[in-house]
Amino acid sequence: MNRRTTRTTRTARSTLAAVIALAAGLALAGCSDSADAKPKLQVSDAFMPVPNGDMAGGFLVVKNDSKTADKLTKVTSDLSDDITIHETKNQKMQEVKSFDVPANGELDLERGGNHIMFMGLKKKPKLGENVTVELHFEKAGPIKVDLSVKEATYNAQHH
Repeated sequence: MNRRTTRTTRTARSTLAAVIALAAGLALAGCSDSADAKPKLQVSDAFMPVPNGDMAGGFLVVKNDSKTADKLTKVTSDLSDDITIHETKNQKMQEVKSFDVPANGELDLERGGNHIMFMGLKKKPKLGENVTVELHFEKAGPIKVDLSVKEATYNAQHH
């Protein structure tokens, strides 16, 4: 192999390495705005009506300001060891494994609809108190939220 062939081979290898590095950089840059990005979630209108007995409901709105959908998979709190999420269809409640939080959309947990269910309360929260819960999301991770304890007839104006 002569010097010219060796130089040409080195140049070709360098060019190939630069092209691969550029392609990898572009691919990674493209991922930051893709559907794999972490969702940007905000919670509002969080409340719990004063419980009547050892059960209570929780209501709130999760707003997703991103192009990435997510799922609410679990709710935990010191108030109860038995917290589930329920959907309401045809005026019947049933437990579900998760709720979708659509990309650039909202998840509304509201009276008469989808909600959080607290059973076997360890204590009965009083009007004006806050109940801290942790919402667990598939992609965004956990978010701590305070539910304001409101009168039994309270209903937030979500929109």
